[in-house]
Amino acid sequence: MFLGTHTPRLDDKGRLILPAKYRERLKTGIVITRGHEKSLVIYPADTFESLAARALSMPTTNKRARAYTRMLLSGASDQTPDKQMRISVPPHLREYAGLDRDITITGVGDHLEVWDTPTWNTVLNEIEDEFSDQEDEVISGLI
Repeated sequence: MFLGTHTPRLDDKGRLILPAKYRERLKTGIVITRGHEKSLVIYPADTFESLAARALSMPTTNKRARAYTRMLLSGASDQTPDKQMRISVPPHLREYAGLDRDITITGVGDHLEVWDTPTWNTVLNEIEDEFSDQEDEVISGLI
């Protein structure tokens, strides 16, 4: 499971070094693609294959399903980290997420999210109050 928050930097070639605690799980291959709220997501290759299979099984007659599948797959880049456990963030994904040098990587269970650090700080501030105000209707019985 991916947990925690890390603050690596992108190098001049748009590469990032994966946080040490995730390297074993990610060394055989990753897929990086668009996420929600202008973030990127990094999945282990096998997890992404399962997600893609579910997306592709949705009816193509459903407009929302087609749009979701397009967004998920059209931006995807499959890679194997190099010996230093670096991956390249393609220019179109850096542009989509507004990534510069300072980035934040958050563990979100089965995947990682990659954020421009100022954007992550804004999102975090917005959701902290909502998190504190959660009631049973979100996840019944959790809190």
